[in-house]
Amino acid sequence: MQVFRSIVWAVIVAGLAVFAYANWFRIDVTIWNNVVLNTPLPMIILSSFMMGFLPMWLFHRAGRWRLKRRITSLEAAQRSLIATQNEQSAMGQPAPGEEPLA
Repeated sequence: MQVFRSIVWAVIVAGLAVFAYANWFRIDVTIWNNVVLNTPLPMIILSSFMMGFLPMWLFHRAGRWRLKRRITSLEAAQRSLIATQNEQSAMGQPAPGEEPLA
C-alpha cells in the first residue's frame, strides 16, 4: 500500500511540474491602485492553494491535538479506576456497586 501511495504522489508531482512548466509566463496582478506584481502564474496558483489549505490544516491539527489530550486523560482515569478496584478486591472489600459476599 505504501508503494501505491508513493506512486500516486509521484504522478501528482510530475503532473504539477509539467503544468508549471507549460504555464510559466508572467502576469500582472494589481493588489492596490499603485501596487502591481509581475509574477509567474504557477506561483499565484500555489499561493492561492496555500492560503486556503493552511488554515484548514491548522484547524485539523488543533482538533487532533485536543482529542489526543482528551483520550489520554480518559485512559488515565480508567487506569486509576481499575487500580482502585484491584486494591479493593485484594483487601476483600466489595467494589463500588457490588454486593458483599456472604
